[in-house]
Formats: sequence, structure tokens, C-alpha cells
Amino acid sequence: MKLFKIVATTALLAISAVQAHAQSALNDILSSGVLKVGTTGDWNPMTMRDITTNGYTGYDIDVMTALAADLGVEVEFVPTDWKTLVSGVTSGQYHITGSASVSASRAKAAGYSDSYFSLVTVPLILKENADRFSSWDDLNAPDVSVAATLGTTQETQVKEFFPNAIHRIVEAPARDFQEVLSGRADANITSNVEANKLVAQYDQMMIVPVEEGRAPTPIAMLLPQADQVWINYVNTWIALKQEQGFFEELGAKWQLIAE
Repeated sequence: MKLFKIVATTALLAISAVQAHAQSALNDILSSGVLKVGTTGDWNPMTMRDITTNGYTGYDIDVMTALAADLGVEVEFVPTDWKTLVSGVTSGQYHITGSASVSASRAKAAGYSDSYFSLVTVPLILKENADRFSSWDDLNAPDVSVAATLGTTQETQVKEFFPNAIHRIVEAPARDFQEVLSGRADANITSNVEANKLVAQYDQMMIVPVEEGRAPTPIAMLLPQADQVWINYVNTWIALKQEQGFFEELGAKWQLIAE
């Protein structure tokens, strides 16, 4: 009887392993010939959507195009926004996302790949306010409004960094930096990667000359939490690409500044 139980248990474990493998997103991708990627299209230089063509360009787009090519499949970019980025993965709307800040709250629901670069948070203002703001503490005042986009890591950071300030939380497709440009907010915070692109694009904006950026954060891809087969594949791919210098070359192309 004991031997029978051992054999039965072993058989069940084997069946479970086969079922887990069969249910993996990797199998779905290979059988369908399509890698579905959730992307917001509003994070320069990571993912930028051209509204005239509905096409995408950016660092993430190049990464996911290369991943699909190595898988031998086509890539399909699925529009999403920051507040639904995680739910899109968990509900199966897409197999993976582009780059996202690693956070404990997101990790409660979704899995992460290994990280392939990191960033820090910095504040942005209009140049005309340069005399008013020169440090993090200058922004933490009752008469200062700081903007963030709903669902982003910066939404949480605004409340954490500036408890005494007014918080202007806007919902996509609106963006936090647009609140600063329009004068509806005094400042916004964003990654150093995006901040450098914004000040190059908008001459009237500047990065507050703080002593250092805050919240050093690794960046990774979001995947289904329980799909270890798919996570293992992506992590193996990332490791190989890192050894080949792929991410370093792509970072130089898109002028990423990793801290």
C-alpha cells in the first residue's frame, strides 16, 4: 500500500509538472507565433507611441522586438496604461510588459524578470522658478504643488517625499510634466532617464539641482507571477544579451543614464 502511494504521488507530481509546462505563456507564444507585449507608449525614451501611425519606438520596443526575433515569433504591442499595467499581465491580455520599476506592491500580483538597468528619481520645474527651488526640501511645502501620473511609482513617491505639498495626480493619457508646462503644478518627479529627455525637448524645463537623486530603483519586465517556465526563459535571454553587450549598446543608442 505504501509503495502504491509513493507511485501515485510521483505520478501526480509528474502530471502537475507537465500541466504547468503546458500552461506556460512560453508554449502559447510558440504555438501562436505571437509575443504580446503590454506598453504604455508615454515614457520617453523607453516607449513612445506615434498617434499618426499607432506605431511604437523606443528602448523597450527594441528590446521586445529582439526578444520576439530570438523566439522566432512576431511581436504585437498591446496598448495599456500605468494603472492597468499589472492587471493586464495577470488577466492574460499580454505575455509580458516593457520596462517597469520594481516595487513590492507590484510584486504582490505579478512576477518580475531579472533587472537589466536601474534609475533614480529627480524633480523637474520650469526654469523661471529656478530661484524658488534648489533642493528636495524646497518642494515639501504647503504652497507647492507636485504632479504625478496615476499608477506610476512616482505617484507613491510624491506622497512619500512631499507630505506637506499639494499632490496633483493626473490620469493617462495626461502626463505629470504637462501639468508643470501648463502652470497647473510647480513640479513633477520622474526618472533621470525621462528627465533628461524632457529638458532636451522642452527648453523651458529644468531638473532641480538636488544633491542626489532619490529612490534608486531596478528596472525589469513584468510577467505572470506563477509562470516559472516563462520567467526562466526570459531571465536566460536577459543573461545572454547582457554577456553579448546588447543592453549596453541599446542604452547608448537611446542615451539612457543608469545610476
